[in-house]
Amino acid sequence: MTTPMDLLIVILETASDRPVEEGDLSLALAGAELVDLVDAGAVTLDGDRIVPGTQRAMDDRLLDLAQSSLRRETPYESVEDWLWRRGSGLSKAYRARLEPEEQPARQRHGWFRRRSGRTAPTGSPAVRRTPERWTSREPALTGLAAAVGIHEEPAGAFEGFDADALVTVLAAVNDAVTELAGVRQQRQIEEAAFDNIWRAP
Repeated sequence: MTTPMDLLIVILETASDRPVEEGDLSLALAGAELVDLVDAGAVTLDGDRIVPGTQRAMDDRLLDLAQSSLRRETPYESVEDWLWRRGSGLSKAYRARLEPEEQPARQRHGWFRRRSGRTAPTGSPAVRRTPERWTSREPALTGLAAAVGIHEEPAGAFEGFDADALVTVLAAVNDAVTELAGVRQQRQIEEAAFDNIWRAP
């Protein structure tokens, strides 16, 4: 199971105070793809620039598509630009990927129970590893979930070989989600002002 798929399952199954906006989810999924590409050695980050490595099989169709869409000419693409470009409509692609993978489980209990009573796929070993990453507070997964409002930021500093890259990706996802929220708020203000014009005597 990839980080984007784990993130989608966590978002579908974890209770939150508010639903996750599709645009926010798409941005976080693009960030999750980049985390996996860095982890696989398919890319490195030079500051906030994504430097592609040698093309390699990712053993996942959507990650292969992500890798093939990398900008391979200098100046390389920034993490922020990647999130907006790759993230466009990405939540729909991952939802479509998740649905046929397994039939919904019949049980009405367990980690994967949703507040609505519907359940996510639970049959494959890969899916069953998702709660292990979540309950162990795996930094990439919990950090991405925090960016869309599902969880508080994990305590402590990120550790490991790619810690700097992870910090860069998570910061970019947070900034992009915040920017998108601002756009939505401005749109609501403009729509409310337009409605008030028509309601005025």
